[in-house]
Amino acid sequence: MCGIVGYIGFKEAVPILLEGMEKLEYRGYDSAGVVFPEEGRLTLIKRAGRLNSLKEKLNGRSYAANIGIGHTRWATHGKPTDSNAHPHTDCTGHFAVVHNGIIENYINLRDWLQLNGHTFRSQTDTEVLPHLIEHYYNGDLVDTVLRVVSKLEGSFAMAVVSSHEPDKVVAVRQDSPLVVGLGDGEYLLASDIPALLKHTRNTYILNDGEIAVLEAGRVWVMDRNGNEVDKEVLDVKWEAEQAEKGGYEHFMLKEIHEQPQALRDTLSGRISTDGVNVILDEVKITPEKIKGLKKIFITACGTAYHAGLVGKHIIEKLARLPVEVDIASEFRYRHPIIESDSLVLVISQSGETADTLAAMREAKRQGARVIAVTNVVGSSVSREADDLIYTWAGPEIAVASTKAYTTQLVAMYLFALYLADVRGTVKSEEIQEILLGMKKLAAKAQSILDNTVVVKDFAQEFACSTDVFFIGRGLDYAVAMEGSLKLKEISYIHAEAYAAGELKHGTLALIEDKMPVVALATQEGLFDKMVSNIQEVNARGAAVVALAMDGLKEVERVAGKVIYIPNTHPVLAPVLTVIPLQLLAYHTAVARGCDVDKPRNLAKSVTVE
Repeated sequence: MCGIVGYIGFKEAVPILLEGMEKLEYRGYDSAGVVFPEEGRLTLIKRAGRLNSLKEKLNGRSYAANIGIGHTRWATHGKPTDSNAHPHTDCTGHFAVVHNGIIENYINLRDWLQLNGHTFRSQTDTEVLPHLIEHYYNGDLVDTVLRVVSKLEGSFAMAVVSSHEPDKVVAVRQDSPLVVGLGDGEYLLASDIPALLKHTRNTYILNDGEIAVLEAGRVWVMDRNGNEVDKEVLDVKWEAEQAEKGGYEHFMLKEIHEQPQALRDTLSGRISTDGVNVILDEVKITPEKIKGLKKIFITACGTAYHAGLVGKHIIEKLARLPVEVDIASEFRYRHPIIESDSLVLVISQSGETADTLAAMREAKRQGARVIAVTNVVGSSVSREADDLIYTWAGPEIAVASTKAYTTQLVAMYLFALYLADVRGTVKSEEIQEILLGMKKLAAKAQSILDNTVVVKDFAQEFACSTDVFFIGRGLDYAVAMEGSLKLKEISYIHAEAYAAGELKHGTLALIEDKMPVVALATQEGLFDKMVSNIQEVNARGAAVVALAMDGLKEVERVAGKVIYIPNTHPVLAPVLTVIPLQLLAYHTAVARGCDVDKPRNLAKSVTVE
C-alpha cells in the first residue's frame, strides 16, 4: 500500500510519475520511490518520508526515460525506511515491482527463494515478487508475470518493469484497485483516478484477475489464462477533488464503503486454510504465559475505546478472562494495579494518540506486557509495544473513524479466539463457526452498503432533531455508544447512548413526544428484553428506529421503523450493526449542511494530552 503510478509514452516519465504520486498523497504514505529503464539497466530512486525527500534525492535532474513506475507506500510489512520503500528489485537489478495489498504466503515464498540463492534487502512481503519474476523469467515478461501470479495468495495490485524488455509495463489486479489511463499516444497506470486526470479521462477499470500490458502504441488486457479481454472504456466525468474521493461526496462516505475490503485485508492470512485456527504470528506470548493470565486491561480513546468495550465482552465470553476497559486519559491517573499475570492491550488507529501512548508507558513502567492494535506501521505505539496486531484498514482521511473501528473489532475477535484456543475455553467447533462467520463479514457488509436508501430516508427526519438517544443491551450497548459518538461528532446533534436496562433508573425522564430513539436489538438472547425496553420508550411517545437481525420480525410490532442486518454469529453482530449507524450519522450531517470530513473543533489524531 498505498499508491501506484505508471507511464509509457513520448514524454519524460519521471515528472509525470511524481505528479501522479502527488495526486495520490491524500491516500496517506510514509515513503516514495520511482524506477525506470535507462541505458540497458534500471535506475531506482526511493526514500522514506514525504515526496519532497524523493525530489531532493532526484536533485532536479532530467531523465530521458519515457517509461517508469512509482509508488507512495503506507507501511504494512516492515517499518517506513529507505530499504522498505517501493519499488523493489531482484538480485540482478533487471526487474522492479511496486505493489499494494498483502501477499499472504510471502513467508513460504521467501524461504523457498532464499533456499534457491536469492538475497533479500527489505522486510516487506513485496520483495518476493521481483525475485519470483527473476527466478521464472523465460524471455517473456508477460508470460512470466502470469506464472508468478499463479503462485500468490492474498490481495494485490502490482506493476512490473524490466531492463530486459524496456518497452512495456505489466500490471495485475487482485482485490486492490488499479486503473489504466488511455491517452493520446501515451498510457498511464494508477491506483486511483486522480493520478490520471491531467492526461486523460478515458480509462479501463481493471477487474480482479486481469493483467494489463502497456506498450508504446497500445494497451491490452487479459485474464489469468492469457485470454485477451475486451474492455469497456470509462469516460471519467468527475472533477479532480471528487476523483480523490473515488466519486464519493466525502472521504467519510468513501471510507464507509471501503469497509468490506478493509475487513478482508485485516483477516488476510490470519485464519488457517482449514478454517480451524487463528494465526497471529505478530503475537509472541508463550502458551504458558497465556494460560497463566489472570486479567487483561484494555485502554484507548474515542472510537478505539468503544472497540475495546466490544473486546471486553468477547474476551470475557470466549477466553473466560476478566477484562477492565479504561479511557486512556484516565488510566494512569487512577493508579491501576497491574500485576505480573496481567496483560495490557492498547488500541490506537494512528499509533500516535498521546493519552494512549502515556497509558502504554505507564503499563510498561509497572512491568506489564503490552499488545498494541494499530493501523500504522512504524508509529510510536507499534515501536514501543511488546506485541502487535495490525489492522490493515489503509489510510483513513475523514476525522470520524469508520473502517478503523470495524477492523479494530476484527482484531478483538482474532485475539479473543486466539486466547480461547490456547486456554481451551471454547470448543473447536464453535471457534470454527465464528471463524467461518468472520470470513463472510465482508460480503455481508457489502450487502448493507448496497441497500442504503432506507437509512437515507431516516436521516432526513433526524436532521431536524436536537436530541437522539441510542439504547442497547450487551454488545448492542457497546455499539450504541459508537453510533452515538458518530452522530454527535459530525452532525452536532446531542446524542447519548444508554444501557436499555437502565431506562427506568432515570433516563426515561428525558423521553419526550417524537424524540428519536435508535434501539439496537441484534442479540437473540436479549431480544425479548429489548422489545420490552422499546415498549417503554414507545409509551412515552418516542419515535423508534430499531436495528435487528434478519428474521426477528417481532420488532416491527414495537418499532416505527426497522433496519435489518444480515444474519451472523451473535458475537460478530457489532461489525455489521455499526455500518447503518455510520451511514445514519453521515446522511444526517449532510442534510444539516455540516462539514462531514472536518467536524468543528476536532482533529484526526490527538497527539497532545
